[in-house]
Amino acid sequence: MASRGRTARVQRAVSRLLQLAIALLLVVGVVTANLGIVVNAVVALAVTFLPAVLDRDYSLNLNPKLTLWLTLAVFLHTVGMTGLYRDVWWWDHVTHTLSASVVAATGYAAVSALDEYSDAVRFTDEFLFVFILLFTVGLGVFWEVLEFVARELADVVGADPVLVQYGLADTVVDLVFDMVGAVLLALFGTNELSDLVDDLTERYERARHSRSR
Repeated sequence: MASRGRTARVQRAVSRLLQLAIALLLVVGVVTANLGIVVNAVVALAVTFLPAVLDRDYSLNLNPKLTLWLTLAVFLHTVGMTGLYRDVWWWDHVTHTLSASVVAATGYAAVSALDEYSDAVRFTDEFLFVFILLFTVGLGVFWEVLEFVARELADVVGADPVLVQYGLADTVVDLVFDMVGAVLLALFGTNELSDLVDDLTERYERARHSRSR
């Protein structure tokens, strides 16, 4: 138990360091007038505070491991905007796999909690696997469209691109690694989400009781 507590403290500390690193990247982006870094760092910082907001406003407590997982994903994406997406061939693959696993976790937790909450539906393991894959790929396609639009707008106004997109072949590869992230979550990560699923189920229950009053 003591060892678990120490691990949680280390995970929280690493998350805070990553937050600080994102804030420093934001400063670098402002100083160098790099719009891509600035926008992505601002969004990334906002995302890192999401666990605290969910806990405060919705009583959804992300454990330190999940918080670190989320923070690492947005940190790596923000660092990639400094040039690593262009200069390191595998960086995009890592960030898409990790980010997709976070997206897959979100979809899995929401649907699993609905399964636990409602007697009207019952989702099999096979259904959940397919759902996680389709949900993640669907949002991946949406992200690729955003990247394309951001690049085209940047070309029109002559500004730095806020998101990076290198063509159709790059889009297809990105979606492949989105699927890799979803599969990894479905095979190895669902046990880490059990507490979040329980919290979401309780949230559904409270919402139903509130409506019935």
